[in-house]
Amino acid sequence: MRVKKILEELKGDEKKAIQILKKEGFEKISKRQDRVTSQGIIETYIHHSGKVATVIELLCETDFVARNEMFKAVAHDLALQLASFPAKTSKDLEKQDFIKDPSKKAGDLIKELIAKTGENTRIGRIYRLELGK
Repeated sequence: MRVKKILEELKGDEKKAIQILKKEGFEKISKRQDRVTSQGIIETYIHHSGKVATVIELLCETDFVARNEMFKAVAHDLALQLASFPAKTSKDLEKQDFIKDPSKKAGDLIKELIAKTGENTRIGRIYRLELGK
């Protein structure tokens, strides 16, 4: 409904509508950053070579969101990201160009997830193991 209303107000200007909606989404994200993230999932990924494995803790506010397929997909993508591009901290991981879409940062996945679920979400602990290192 909000998208339709904005498009009507802007007489169909999709580019301006997208900018407004993104701005509103980021404002909502900043309001949620202080909420406690005590639920979530642990996602693992093992590279097809069997020589790299990663573990990602993706945290949210409720177990309801943690069980959501979209949430699980983001956790998997972040584990894949970490396998492809090592990072020492979750903040380092968030700053990387996203492997599946270099026009985004890995952290943008989290922001999009927050906007879609309405819950604070963050990356917790991360681990990357590589054979011989």
